[in-house]
Amino acid sequence: MKRRTFFRSGLAGAAGITMLGTPALAGNGNSAEGDIVYRTLGKTGLKLPVVSFGVMRSDNNSLVKAAYEAGMKMFDTAHGYMNGRNEEMLGGFFSQVPRDSFVIATKVKPAGVDRAGLPTKETTAAGFIEQFDLSLTRLKMDYVDILYMHAADTVEMVRHKEIVNAMLDLKKKGRVRFIGISTHKNEPLVINTMAEDGIWDVVLASYNYRQTYLPELNSAIDKAASAGMGIVGMKTLAGGWLDRERTRPVNVQAALRWVISNPNVHTTIPGITAFDQLETDLKIMKDVMLTDQDKAELIAESDCPGLYCNACSNCVPGCPNNLPIPELMRAYMYAYGYRNAAMASELLSEISVKADPCAGCESCTSTCVRGFDLRGKIADISRLVNVPYDLLA
Repeated sequence: MKRRTFFRSGLAGAAGITMLGTPALAGNGNSAEGDIVYRTLGKTGLKLPVVSFGVMRSDNNSLVKAAYEAGMKMFDTAHGYMNGRNEEMLGGFFSQVPRDSFVIATKVKPAGVDRAGLPTKETTAAGFIEQFDLSLTRLKMDYVDILYMHAADTVEMVRHKEIVNAMLDLKKKGRVRFIGISTHKNEPLVINTMAEDGIWDVVLASYNYRQTYLPELNSAIDKAASAGMGIVGMKTLAGGWLDRERTRPVNVQAALRWVISNPNVHTTIPGITAFDQLETDLKIMKDVMLTDQDKAELIAESDCPGLYCNACSNCVPGCPNNLPIPELMRAYMYAYGYRNAAMASELLSEISVKADPCAGCESCTSTCVRGFDLRGKIADISRLVNVPYDLLA
């Protein structure tokens, strides 16, 4: 993406606020206790620091303890993270502190969703609730603060009556305080649908400076925030690195401040796996202003395709084999950006691809708006298909 295209795609925008600096943050709902900047998560009333803890890849309860003691309040996990060990680790720590002193968000992915993101006969409330019950057991809790339907990216899933009614029933019974959806692609469609339906409390959506459809995404976020929904930003660091070899890191402070510069984003969940990352995030939690230097560094990164896939799916129609290319690119990011081969392997298993699925194909016309070498990346990441999962976990 060239400099001119970069500006057109939305870096200079974020609904017109990103490049305005300090005045843009005036009157945006920020409040402070001590040095920490807080926002209220929509109609939930939850007052949270603008940076929360994405626990997806963390297995260190000492790190969680340090974040909690430093003022982080919300910790985001999921039923499937680390085959359940993630939730178990959190349960071990949080069973020792007052329940009203933290916020736990977890996610359950409905079974049987096909490659097109559509439900099948296997997508049942019983299976969903069974997973949720196990999550509560692992967390050693009677309820969670936020339960997300995990990885929904179609209207059909947002409005899947059986799953939605099950979530509403869990909320009615007090086993869940608030319900929401997490979405990795088609975010504007998903968020607009949620806002129209009026039953959802929170949305967890990919949001970062490298997305090429920011005008549409910002419009949807504005609509949802106006309807009272809480907005949580994920994938905020756009993969964390700009290259496979991890020689060019994304500027964490600039990228995260860029997200927070949108006042409709109430909190963020960058993944934290080390104490130096926690230290950086704690600094941002207290100093949210996007500086001219931050802007300059984001612009300087724009000429590199990076590791983050927009999941726009423009590449899919050109693939003769109808491969789930966005999911393959996400697995690539997990492996080389996050350095989490196990997570990449899990995703490859979910989408049921074989090793080197492009081999022998001579009629592909797929191209990437970000300039990714799709065939090369697919051949590279699909090698994990032949590696036993227990060697990676």
